[in-house]
Amino acid sequence: MRKFILSSVIAIPFLLQAQTEKVDVAMMQKIKEEGMNHSKVMDIAYHLTDGSGNRLTNSSGFFRAANYAKETLAGWGLKNAAIDPWGEFGKGWDLEKSYLAIIAPYYKPLTAYPKAWCAGTNGMKTAEVLVITVKDSTELEKYKGKLKGKILIMDAPVAYKLSFKADASRYTDAELDTMEMTKPGGGRGGFQPPNPNDTAAVRRFRETQQRRGGGFGGTQRTLAILKEMAVKEGAVAILSVGAKNHDGTLFTQGGGGYKGTDPENFLDIMLGIEDYNSILRLAKAGTPVKFDVDVKTKFLTKDLQGYNVIAEIPGTDPLLKDEVVMIGGHLDSWHTGTGATDNAAGCSVMMEALRVLKTLGIQPRRTIRIGLWSGEEEGLLGSRGYVKKTFGYADTSEASGYKLLPAHEKFSSYFNIDNGTGKIRGIYLQGNEACRDIFKQWFAPLKDITNGAVTISNTGGTDHQSFDGIGLPGFQFIQDEMEYNNRTHHSNMDVYDHLSEDDLKQIATIVAAFVYDAAQRDAKLPRKTITKPVQGLRGGF
Repeated sequence: MRKFILSSVIAIPFLLQAQTEKVDVAMMQKIKEEGMNHSKVMDIAYHLTDGSGNRLTNSSGFFRAANYAKETLAGWGLKNAAIDPWGEFGKGWDLEKSYLAIIAPYYKPLTAYPKAWCAGTNGMKTAEVLVITVKDSTELEKYKGKLKGKILIMDAPVAYKLSFKADASRYTDAELDTMEMTKPGGGRGGFQPPNPNDTAAVRRFRETQQRRGGGFGGTQRTLAILKEMAVKEGAVAILSVGAKNHDGTLFTQGGGGYKGTDPENFLDIMLGIEDYNSILRLAKAGTPVKFDVDVKTKFLTKDLQGYNVIAEIPGTDPLLKDEVVMIGGHLDSWHTGTGATDNAAGCSVMMEALRVLKTLGIQPRRTIRIGLWSGEEEGLLGSRGYVKKTFGYADTSEASGYKLLPAHEKFSSYFNIDNGTGKIRGIYLQGNEACRDIFKQWFAPLKDITNGAVTISNTGGTDHQSFDGIGLPGFQFIQDEMEYNNRTHHSNMDVYDHLSEDDLKQIATIVAAFVYDAAQRDAKLPRKTITKPVQGLRGGF
């Protein structure tokens, strides 16, 4: 997901004797009182989910949410609230109608979701299923001339596995202790394999590998060639399935390219294991299986720019007001749910944290800025674009390997939330050992609401990496996994009712406290040593 990574994760030598932080305990109590007992976080979450719909980048729902966030932040008194362009993203996409049902050998409505950026059917179509049985792409030749008017299904059943564990889980104290005891090590930035006890980091690492194509090889190539044939011959759609798609939960993402020059993608419809296997069994037994399908999609092509939402509380200290503390989360989502845990939760708590601080009338020494990012699901694009135009980027013509802009030196820290609805249990140092004792002292007055575990470990796959990747202190909090990986993440179950109100109140309160501490601190947070980027990795700046 990135072109470069820092070749060393250890930068500033650990201070043997920690300095005492000036933590305003009285202010911490005020923040806890407002955040825990007078919260507006669920109202914010409502407007970002039910009130906006899905928030696929550059979709109508994304801009409904972006405008709500901008207007709300401005209404609280934040300055410079803007829907801020970061560079070209590509086409928006709205799903306007979706219907799929078996009509022979009997009628059965199906829970099904088209993948994003796919074309529709141009009206209701009745089509018979055609099973594609091949070992590799060379065997597709035997299907040439046979695809017109068909709905395609690969002869690749997925075994249903019973679930013996609860969907939701929280970290145990023992697991957090293990994370805290992790020692600094080598490896290359955010792409070293994560702590095996950290399920969130494990998931992020696997997703990164999948985005690179690991483990799919021939199957992906075969599907790509089959879709090209399907478009040429006039097939209606192809049916897909994922190993986690069962019990009514469908994990559904994109169906192909979204760039302005990319063609419309062949209609690819995601099913659950139970329906997919049933259709396949019937067809392979020689029973004709027919469908009614009607999918209407809309491509939004007038403006290909990507946009973030930015707003700030200006600093007041004559010497420090130009320095910046940032918080953020990604506003975009996938399209089958309303992106509640991924990541309306993160955006809601970040907005709520600033509401708390504004309500308390704080006058921060440094400027506090929020970024609600787009294009995260496609590769951290919005935050990377913002960092590139604001702070700097990799540039091999420079001796350091980077072109650093003046704002780079004025930056203090960035804090991110993007692991669902679970409460904060601590923070990842992202290899920045010099911040350990600072954060431990910041957590101290919050011990009644969090363990405050601090681990040297990295966690990847979200927007703090955009800052960390160019030598800026960027951090993601440790959150309870809840049912994020098992039920909600990128699925049709990622909706408002899967949010935990008490947990979101706790997150917003802790974020507000950390932001206040960072904004009032005499010095910026210490940084890792920036080293030359490793070139050639996919994605990045």
